[in-house]
Amino acid sequence: MPAATRTSILVVDDDDHFRETLSDAMALQDAEVHGATTCGEAMTRLRTGKAPSIILLDVQLPDMHGFDFCRMLKRSSRYRDIPVVLLSARFTEPADLAEGLLTGAAAYLSKPVSLDALLEELRYHLDMGA
Repeated sequence: MPAATRTSILVVDDDDHFRETLSDAMALQDAEVHGATTCGEAMTRLRTGKAPSIILLDVQLPDMHGFDFCRMLKRSSRYRDIPVVLLSARFTEPADLAEGLLTGAAAYLSKPVSLDALLEELRYHLDMGA
């Protein structure tokens, strides 16, 4: 991860195991991970904390579809420049990928995703913004 400032990642996923695994892996990369289980919780974190370097966003969440949340973020002058990486185990067809990228997401990955592939994707988008 870029060394100038500590990388902060907001992981919006209702899978506790995924968030914990990612937090542990990112700690080894000297990155700080904050988790949210719903879009509502993510919005609260965004409003009350420092903006994250990147957002990992599950597509299928209990309170809102990830596509809709990504569109909302990209319409906001406050959040539009934060890269969003969509993740999904269910929505993995080419049409889903196209729709996800049309929301303004920087990338769309299918679950299960290897940790190496995820780290590479994060580095790429963080380096683009550096």
